[in-house]
Amino acid sequence: MKTKFKTRRNLLMIFAVVGLVSCQQTKIGYVDNVRLMDEYQGKMDVEADFKVKADALNKKRDSISQAFQQEAQAFQTEAEKMSQKKAQEQYAEMQQRGQMIGQQLQQEDQQLQASGQTEMDSVVGKVKKEIEAYGKANGYTYILGGGDGGSVLYGTETNDLTDELVEILNEKYTK
Repeated sequence: MKTKFKTRRNLLMIFAVVGLVSCQQTKIGYVDNVRLMDEYQGKMDVEADFKVKADALNKKRDSISQAFQQEAQAFQTEAEKMSQKKAQEQYAEMQQRGQMIGQQLQQEDQQLQASGQTEMDSVVGKVKKEIEAYGKANGYTYILGGGDGGSVLYGTETNDLTDELVEILNEKYTK
């Protein structure tokens, strides 16, 4: 008799635990990553700042290149009046200077690219932290990423958190 009682009690405990677990719902939402980043003012500002810096570097490159070409043309005119040996020496010097200028500009371009990537990584990090905070504050078990390269193939509009998160991110960014 006691074993039947224990078995029934164990079964009731199992049903109670299963009932409690099944009552806990998993709350899932998703964010369209592409739209979120495209509409986030922080990202737009980083891109605009990068474009200004890239344009300035391109103007510098064009200016230096144009000045160097003028110098090269002037050298060609002068080289006709020089001895072959002296012309070759100055040509070698000019070529070496051209390489140094090219390397300097390439280095500046690489620094600009690295700086831009660091700033964009920072923006992505801020967005991820904000999504995590939003999920915790609003009881989400998961917030998935959608859009190009995302993992959401389908989701109802009620589970789309993109607009809310864009609004929160832009609001915090402007403060």
